Amino acid sequence: MNKVVLIGRLTADPGLRFIPGSGAATCTLTLAIDKFVKGEKQVDFVPVVIYGKQAESTANYMTKGSQVAISGRIQTRSYDAKDGTKRYVTEVVADQFGGVEFLGSKGKGASGSNEYSQPANDAFGGGFDEELIVDDSDSNMPF
Repeated sequence: MNKVVLIGRLTADPGLRFIPGSGAATCTLTLAIDKFVKGEKQVDFVPVVIYGKQAESTANYMTKGSQVAISGRIQTRSYDAKDGTKRYVTEVVADQFGGVEFLGSKGKGASGSNEYSQPANDAFGGGFDEELIVDDSDSNMPF
């Protein structure tokens, strides 16, 4: 089974394109997702691809720093770069129906600066403001 569910914040405004020929909408974005390793907070940057009407809605209503939930599948692909090298990409493809859920807009922090920034060699955008807050008060959770 290939299923993934992610909650994170957009590192940049989503990029909307239309596929030549078919005219289908596609939206690419990167999610910044908090993780804790040995008590230290770190961030993973995950590329996401969204197709169809969801792509258009995401591009129209979400901006850098917005919180979003994505459900979909992991996909790997390769392509030949302009310099002749073979490049490999691993990304999350959102489910066609209900794969994108808008959770909130960018919060306004007191300092106004980005707490995280994406590595400069990554082609998917910059950092984001305000850390992810998770409500774990649901007592019906089995774990």
